[in-house]
Amino acid sequence: MTETTAKIVTAIPGPKSLELLARRNAAVPRGVSHNTDIFAETAKGALIRDVDGNVFIDFAAGIGVINVGHCADEVVAAIKEQTERYIHTSINVAPYEPYVALAERLNAAAPIDNAKTMFVNSGAEAVENAVKIAKKFTGRTGIVTVDGSFHGRTLLTMSLTTKVKPYKDGFGPFAPDTYKIPCPNVYRNATDLSSDEFALSCAEEFAQMLQISLSPEMVACVIIEPVQGEGGFIPMPVAYLKRMREICSENGIVLIIDEIQSGMARTGTLFAIEQAGIAPDLLTTSKSLAAGLPLSAVIGRADIMDAAQAGGIGGTFAGNPVACAAALAVLDNIEKYDLNAKARKLGEYLTGRLNEMKAKYPVVGDVRGLGAMIGMEFVRDRKTKEPNKEIIGKITANALRHGVIFINAGILSNVIRFLPPLVMTEEQAEYSMDVLDAAIAESL
Repeated sequence: MTETTAKIVTAIPGPKSLELLARRNAAVPRGVSHNTDIFAETAKGALIRDVDGNVFIDFAAGIGVINVGHCADEVVAAIKEQTERYIHTSINVAPYEPYVALAERLNAAAPIDNAKTMFVNSGAEAVENAVKIAKKFTGRTGIVTVDGSFHGRTLLTMSLTTKVKPYKDGFGPFAPDTYKIPCPNVYRNATDLSSDEFALSCAEEFAQMLQISLSPEMVACVIIEPVQGEGGFIPMPVAYLKRMREICSENGIVLIIDEIQSGMARTGTLFAIEQAGIAPDLLTTSKSLAAGLPLSAVIGRADIMDAAQAGGIGGTFAGNPVACAAALAVLDNIEKYDLNAKARKLGEYLTGRLNEMKAKYPVVGDVRGLGAMIGMEFVRDRKTKEPNKEIIGKITANALRHGVIFINAGILSNVIRFLPPLVMTEEQAEYSMDVLDAAIAESL
């Protein structure tokens, strides 16, 4: 690609995209959703060119998958080199070095002492395996998650997820022995407590639950996203995370930190939980781990990870060598280009611009996030905080017509999420914020 910023040359979607859209609708079930009607032809860095020649600045990054940028040269080279050696032998049949090398890198990088790592294919698979490991280690069966959480679309992970539509509607019955605890969503704190007091009160509700409606001996694990993704990009307060760590330790409960979306430098550190200064027992990550190839990881304390019997965790394609080679290149890329620092700098710029829009437009209720993982919540009234999901579609459609891809999030579907590739240029970020500002004004 020779373009450095957005370029629109047809109506959106263009004629070739419309033709492909008709074919898609005829061949693909409607349950496989899509945010835009454009069809990609090529992508590089923070840009996507569609089949009609339109170029878009990408603030979705494959839903948090392209932290190192589309088709990063080093990642592409690693994939090509590995495919010329072998594509698949199965780690369960003939093991290979890329799996071991990647596990070693993640063990050293994760905020967990004496760690071991296993690989599977998707975020949901990582969560499922983490839960299995926690159950085996503790001999318990209960799973506790936070209101607003999203952990996947499989039977178990769907059961752990909060949002009913579209993720759970009509797909029951759900997995048993799952429990929800309050989310310390500071923006929607309806009490007279300070932010930290409110956060701690949410943690104490879990402590009380262990005394009243559950016993610690019933609970294998607690799963927390340090920044809720699908739930609306809600950062968990540090005080809350520290107290939840204490409660889990006091009661022999495995603390699983779900970094499927927040990992790999997205928030300004390799893992978001590092900013809270606590050590999880198990950590799951995926999405940007292999820059677009299917790969996920469970990283955890060796004594917990070794609880599962041989053959009890994993899968046929788990830790595919091509995906592992890509992930090793991703980690190199993060270090070489200091993408943690870039995430912090990009996040500061975006947050500043978004807060300017908040001051200008009463429909913007909140701007929040960590690093370059930011949410902008829209409301009808700032006092009542009534969600305004209808405006989201107008804004994203307006922005798309001007060459910028934004997508939504949130339990109430009233949040625009910002997940830019961390290699996005200042010019691209500035243009995109100008487009967003105009799109909000046009949508009022």
